[in-house]
Amino acid sequence: MQYAPKLFDVIEAIVNEKKFMGEDNKGMYILTGSQTYNLISGVSESMAGRIMIIEMSPLSLREIRATKEEPFVIDIVTNAEKAKENKVEITELYELIVKGFYPELYDNEELEEEQFYAYYVKTYIERDVSQIINLNDKLKFQRFMEVIASLTGEQLVVNNIAKALGVSINTINSWLSVLVAGNIIYLLTPYNENSTLKRVVKRPKLYFVDTGLAAYLARLNNAETLRRSIFAGRFVETYVINEIIKSYKNNNKKTNFYYYRDNDQKEIDLVILEGGTLTFVECKSGVAYTKKDITAFNTLAKLTKYKVGNGAVICATDTIYPIDENVYALPFGVI
Repeated sequence: MQYAPKLFDVIEAIVNEKKFMGEDNKGMYILTGSQTYNLISGVSESMAGRIMIIEMSPLSLREIRATKEEPFVIDIVTNAEKAKENKVEITELYELIVKGFYPELYDNEELEEEQFYAYYVKTYIERDVSQIINLNDKLKFQRFMEVIASLTGEQLVVNNIAKALGVSINTINSWLSVLVAGNIIYLLTPYNENSTLKRVVKRPKLYFVDTGLAAYLARLNNAETLRRSIFAGRFVETYVINEIIKSYKNNNKKTNFYYYRDNDQKEIDLVILEGGTLTFVECKSGVAYTKKDITAFNTLAKLTKYKVGNGAVICATDTIYPIDENVYALPFGVI
């Protein structure tokens, strides 16, 4: 739709005419586009108050497997049922992460993943990125994408990226905003309230919306390479957090997501704030975890003004087991 912005005016006239005649004008058109920035710009000028905007994520594993998808919750009975019907072995997990979740890869079984992503990146840079900014060095922008792909699941330190690429901080910030607008990455903000303000770090964490694209850009071209690499934990974390967020998005449920890290380096990968209750989630690639792995849970629980619900370490365990009071180790299949 961003390539034919004049259509907005035509659609506005038709919708207004239907409304004037007293006819139902809901759901008359479905408009699609890959650039949120340009779509929103066109909508705000001519279609304000007449539309609903839906941001589409790549497929979730439950969509791929055609199983029921509900917002992620930590409830032992529910989690046990979900883990049983949606089992994910660790070897399969890494294969899923490397393949990614774009629909075309599942619709066309003959399509090679590397070929798909190579064309995707080339098209994205030459068509979408170049529409938003004046891109003088496309190769350097691709190198930028490769660098931050290796940083998925890490705190965003713009200065380090700028130094690595030999460009200004302003340029990196501009490029990051393009990737956010294109739904390539998102930034997870740190959790804080008055009681934690002086203790917590201020930088967001960067995540790729699709692990397959990140793996391609980081040259982690097969599951075994990823599993043996230093990036394994970060990519598992990216997968888990993506799937949890999708479970809410796909049910049209708006929820606040954060991460927590304080000056003592105590961290919680995902903090979910919903209905005045905090849920804490750690994402791990191993099997066995104890209280020492969740010390940050207790730290934040003592500081927050909100009620704290159940917590979880989502990991490669086959069975659910307790780690602490109201904190459980859960298999990947619970999402």
